[in-house]
Amino acid sequence: ETDDAGLKLVEYIRDRLGNEMLRIVIRTGQPGMAPERFVIDHYDIDDYKDKTELTAQRLYTTVRSALKAFRDLRTIDLNRLGLAGILDAAPEIYRISTRSLNEFFQGVLTQVIGLCHLDDSTFLSTIDGMVATIDGQEIVVQAKSDTFPTGERFEEIRRLCTEAVLMGTLPPGLRANAMVLPLRGRGRPMGFIYIEPTAQMTDQDRGLLEVLAYQCSTALENLRLHMNVLASHNNAVDMLAEVAEFKDKTTGQHIARIDTYTRMVATELGIAKDQAEVWGKASRLHDVGKIGIPDQILAKPGPLEGSELELMQRHTDIGAHILRHDEFFDLARKVAYSHHERWDGTGYPLGRPSSEFSLLTRIVSVVDVFDALVSRRPYKDAWPAEKAISTIEAGAATQFDPDVVRAFAALYRRGELDEIIRSAVLPDERAAPL
Repeated sequence: ETDDAGLKLVEYIRDRLGNEMLRIVIRTGQPGMAPERFVIDHYDIDDYKDKTELTAQRLYTTVRSALKAFRDLRTIDLNRLGLAGILDAAPEIYRISTRSLNEFFQGVLTQVIGLCHLDDSTFLSTIDGMVATIDGQEIVVQAKSDTFPTGERFEEIRRLCTEAVLMGTLPPGLRANAMVLPLRGRGRPMGFIYIEPTAQMTDQDRGLLEVLAYQCSTALENLRLHMNVLASHNNAVDMLAEVAEFKDKTTGQHIARIDTYTRMVATELGIAKDQAEVWGKASRLHDVGKIGIPDQILAKPGPLEGSELELMQRHTDIGAHILRHDEFFDLARKVAYSHHERWDGTGYPLGRPSSEFSLLTRIVSVVDVFDALVSRRPYKDAWPAEKAISTIEAGAATQFDPDVVRAFAALYRRGELDEIIRSAVLPDERAAPL
């Protein structure tokens, strides 16, 4: 052992291990070799003791003081970790809240239990919990841990937690080591988070969980508002689409089939299911501009000619004009405006290659023509599906995006479109043969 072995150990603990929490007291029998002022100034230690002054009583006092200092530092560090955990959890909760209620509640439970596991020496290593919502008299458990109690105990916990949230007090029957975190929005109860056991949690731990519960309450309220807005938007889309279809009574549920076709082709091309749903909804407004087309044009029993055709083609401009004011309709506006553009640039209204437009637009271009071919219209009988798909395939790389055509044809060949094709007729007509 060298004379400076103790100082080297301090350097190793602080610099190499990066441990700043450990309390270190140096005890030396050679104060001349390491002067007290120099050591205190240059080394991260808590005290410097000469062997001659370190009696049994002083040693006890020194150790107890160091342990208390460590405890206080550990409390501060756990609070720091807890706050960091809340800061980390908040973006994740809000990210989840843009998706679905199921994902949101499971995410909330995960974040709460995760916060409990920040330090297993203080928080418990095994935490059970559940998240429930309250809507009037209805209490719905939205998420719970795999090991959460079941049966009568589960029902009892749910009832008692509801009483705790509504009454503001912890009723008899809940375990003393349980914790109920209310979820409130605008002063009214929206639900609760229940966790157990919590016997080893400190007041600071509980306070951090309450902060996280508040974040969850805010996120839940925002999610519900978002879903209400989304529902209103979807209702507006459906109403506009139905108005357009009511105007053109000859199309027979055309928009519903275009929605379904669009979602199926998008998924076939690798688009995520939730995005495909959005695309399907937007596709429903592709012909909304027909609201501005005279009835005699829409219902003409023969082909359109000259000025009639020019007037019909204006439905793309009219549709884009109708949808121009609201960002929610931006995707639908682009589809309404450009779904008659062609792959070779000879379409309308701009006469530009459809490769310059979105994949959604190119999908709608294909499925719109196919559905028109297999449906009976005032100017034509319904085509057999095989003839229609052959026409679509023949238009690849001239009228249509070849990739979209391949995806649509693959769905057709696998028989996945049969049921939709059978519905592509007016209510009093029979389906064209497949």
